[in-house]
Amino acid sequence: MSLSATGGTPGSAPAGGQTSVSMIARQAIVNGQQQVVGYELFNRSRSGTAHTAATDVILVFTALSHAGTEDLVGKKLIFVNCTHESLTGGHLELVDPDKVVLEIPPLGHVAAEEVSARLPILQGLRMRGFHLAFNHTVLESAYAPWLPLADYIKLDLSVLAPDQLAVLIRYAGRQSKAELIAEKVETAQQYDMVSSHGVQLYQGYWFARPALVETKLLSPSQASIVDLINKVRQQASTDEIEEVLKKDAGLAFNLMRLINSAGFGLQREITSFRQAVMLMGLKKLFRWAALLLTASRTGGAPSSVGQTAVVRGRLMELLALETLPPQEADQAFVVGIFSLLDVMLSMPMVSALGLISLPEPVVAALLRREGFLGDLLTLAEACESSNDAMFDRAAGTLHLSSQQINMAHLQALAWADNFTV
Repeated sequence: MSLSATGGTPGSAPAGGQTSVSMIARQAIVNGQQQVVGYELFNRSRSGTAHTAATDVILVFTALSHAGTEDLVGKKLIFVNCTHESLTGGHLELVDPDKVVLEIPPLGHVAAEEVSARLPILQGLRMRGFHLAFNHTVLESAYAPWLPLADYIKLDLSVLAPDQLAVLIRYAGRQSKAELIAEKVETAQQYDMVSSHGVQLYQGYWFARPALVETKLLSPSQASIVDLINKVRQQASTDEIEEVLKKDAGLAFNLMRLINSAGFGLQREITSFRQAVMLMGLKKLFRWAALLLTASRTGGAPSSVGQTAVVRGRLMELLALETLPPQEADQAFVVGIFSLLDVMLSMPMVSALGLISLPEPVVAALLRREGFLGDLLTLAEACESSNDAMFDRAAGTLHLSSQQINMAHLQALAWADNFTV
């Protein structure tokens, strides 16, 4: 699984927009009515990859920034296996804790002092609103300090005998407020047994095998990520940070997708880069960019498709500024930079637009070339072709002269080409 970034060469115009394909397996966790309450996620992209804090980061962000023909987790809970090292990672500050269940592993050769040393970290996660899940070892006396923090306790039917299960279920009911999840339920007999003891959540082949889901992310250029990090560290203005986002379609898409995802927990839709920057804040923006860079890979040339999208966006913005205030002209930029989203994601435009929240005029322009924004997009497309008739019709509709359009087009090309690190 990868949030990989393609490296731009110095002096190039790394517009982003290359697609990274990943494979995530998800297995449903269901209740007694077989309604899905959450999904446990597994990395299935790279066999043999060690489970590290970095893979936790990638798993969570791929889930929240998922681009595919269906929602990966929707509004369900996300169960994510963790390492103790990953629990202090900055990536956890970028998600809505109410949507995430962190599965905490046992310590192996447990010692009372080590259990105590980890306690403040776990308490801090709970205070921030994360749900915590443990396996049945949390019911052992050595882990007594952790038990009050458990929201879920998983009981592995492949390693626990029926008599052990009965004892553990009774003990958990007396000593904790955790919901019990019977995992690796593979037969009707196992289901009947654990449900008769009062277990109400289940996971396993009897209900659903892990299903592979292909995910796609637009990969920002490494140069763009570095530039964004530098701007944030310098506490640059919102305008300067917005400029970096405008020059990389992949960076812009991933930020808008993340900030509008259920995992980010905002109550209203964010429809402009400026809003996204201001609401995310410099601290979170820096962490997000740093994690993207950590997970990135070098290699490859800037995408010509992404480059075209950036030029379109800037051209449309410049032309919109002839008649519209800056805030409305920003929507023209959004239309331009996302006008090739179907090509970048290799899916129909209607499916691609279902992945991000955009104002209706923007959607109408992208899908049907409707309204003022649709006319601007038609004109931008005409500027890339030799179709003089289409160019003249669009220019006439918008009451723009050839001189105005040509000047804006040259400015847009220069603006994109001047983006270097």
